[in-house]
Amino acid sequence: MQKAWDYLVYGLWNVWFYFLSIVGILFLFPFLLLFSAYEKWYPQFFWLAHTFWAPFVMYGMGFFPSVRLSEPFEKGKSYVLVANHTSMIDIMLMFWVTKNPGVFVGKKELVKLPIFGYFYKRVCIMVDRQNIKSRKAVYDRAEKRLRQGLGICIFPEGLVPDPSEDLAPFKDGAFRMAIDFQIPIVPISFVDCKRRFPFQFSANYFKGNPGKLRAHVHPHIITKGMTLADKEALKTQTYGIILNELKKEGA
Repeated sequence: MQKAWDYLVYGLWNVWFYFLSIVGILFLFPFLLLFSAYEKWYPQFFWLAHTFWAPFVMYGMGFFPSVRLSEPFEKGKSYVLVANHTSMIDIMLMFWVTKNPGVFVGKKELVKLPIFGYFYKRVCIMVDRQNIKSRKAVYDRAEKRLRQGLGICIFPEGLVPDPSEDLAPFKDGAFRMAIDFQIPIVPISFVDCKRRFPFQFSANYFKGNPGKLRAHVHPHIITKGMTLADKEALKTQTYGIILNELKKEGA
């Protein structure tokens, strides 16, 4: 009986999340459509998502975002933002972390989501992680956006880890891009997303509740002067920073 009740409660809560996400998009639809029409207007698209859509969904779910910055973001500067990934709410929290526009790199499966998927494929860099050619195309597109002065937002685990796993191994892409373009890596620990709103149905993992969503933005890692020979060390350093914070907070 308890399991059936969990299915019902968390099932409805998931439906409410998608309802809020879609309603927020519909409310902003004319502006999102306009600003997703041309790549050069992406900063305006990001601003709308940061200012209206992301907080609408988070507060509507009963989540209260709290960002701790170890150092400020410089206006107009590009960064590679990397964070752990355990929830759909991670997307909204990533939008909320900074006003500096960054293009998301994410899995192509999200294109299938109604309405959200339409804009996702217009403004994000999609990757088929099983396809080598797709991964190469992702790098080329990311390179283009970085040359336009934008940043990159990426979840470097490349998958949603099992609930029993604190942090899955990182893929190379984010770190190679940061070194190639000599732009800082910004490690971010999403401390509460897993306990507040995990991917329930994907792992038969039914738990969660409203409350604070903390994002700890760690000191930026400067890549100036690094070469690809430093990629593994950079990846290991970033992984350790995020994992240590998750363990410290019991995430």
